Amino acid sequence: MLIRPHLTTAFLVLSLVLVFAPSSPGQQQPPAKLSVHWEELTAADFREGIHRSQGTCLLPFGILEKHGPHLPLGTDLLDVRYAALHAAEQEYAVVFPEYYFGQIAEAKHEPGTIAYSRSLQLALLQETTDEMARNGCKKVLIVNGHGGNEHLLPYFAQTQLDTRHDYVVYILDERAPTSGGPPHRSKEKIDWHAGEDETSKMMVSRPDTVHLDRANQESGADQARQKIPDDVYTGIWWYTRFPYHYSGDGSAATKELGEFQMNWWIDALVKTIRAIKADDVSLKLQNEFYEKTTHPLETQP
Repeated sequence: MLIRPHLTTAFLVLSLVLVFAPSSPGQQQPPAKLSVHWEELTAADFREGIHRSQGTCLLPFGILEKHGPHLPLGTDLLDVRYAALHAAEQEYAVVFPEYYFGQIAEAKHEPGTIAYSRSLQLALLQETTDEMARNGCKKVLIVNGHGGNEHLLPYFAQTQLDTRHDYVVYILDERAPTSGGPPHRSKEKIDWHAGEDETSKMMVSRPDTVHLDRANQESGADQARQKIPDDVYTGIWWYTRFPYHYSGDGSAATKELGEFQMNWWIDALVKTIRAIKADDVSLKLQNEFYEKTTHPLETQP
């Protein structure tokens, strides 16, 4: 079809007007791609981020402690944030800034360790999740990157039933894949801290902080100095077995193993975020529970 010249000019002028026309006062167009970093968002973008994430926010939880002679003090924090940020970029969620205020009393004898009191750990975490919820995070996923928090965090989640909250706390503990991937080179039976697995992941998340040539400067072997039954717990158990705060053999680490483990962790996080976004039951039942606690004698036995 033949278009008349004056009509073509009109179409061109209209197009330019639409492209370059200023937005109305106070109207801000959200960017197509939002940062997942809480601290990088403007106030307006944060509002959009909460909307896009359906109120789902991640709190990556690390620690500051010695990691053998070859890894940085912030290994747990660096690893868990790497996994959380990459997962949130695949399935959008807002990721809270660095958080390292957890349980690490067993490493107070090592330089660089920051160990807070038990009361402060719980109080600060409660106020943090409360503040996150006040800002629209009605589904708070705490992603644990530190083994010493594996009892603290489930306990914290359980204590959310003490008083009424308008949000739900979810806990995802770090888990290693049980099969697949490149073989381990280490002959160590125990690989819990700064060993082959953890060192391999750091070779992916922050390779510039790994000093593999120092990994054999200290022993990561189990000293087995406590002679009590395995099912009897004492607070000093870790120090009796690993006084150098090192468990395993970091020198056996490989980037190939780290990539496999980190990708597995990120994939697990993506699936978890999606499941939490789809969860329309937990808050409803939590509110139902709160209501029943106000009149327990009327609750159906």
